[in-house]
Amino acid sequence: MVDAVAAKTGSTKAETAATLDVLIGTITTALSQGDSVQLIGFGSFSTGAHAARVGRNPATGAEIQIPAAKTVKITAGKAFNDAVNGVRG
Repeated sequence: MVDAVAAKTGSTKAETAATLDVLIGTITTALSQGDSVQLIGFGSFSTGAHAARVGRNPATGAEIQIPAAKTVKITAGKAFNDAVNGVRG
């Protein structure tokens, strides 16, 4: 991704990598604080939750406790979906 963005923008790979690192870090920070993030034309990122539950070890069949966890939900935007599906707008 760094190579492709650097080629299209004329930036160096180092500058592009630094920019992408900041973007990903900002999204990660917002999500960890419970905020949602929307990138217009690309999609929305939000958090959800999985409750603690009992599972089974597939190798032994023994019950195991699976702790509660946060999850990340990603919903693709219309423009992104259309581009992936070859829809021309």
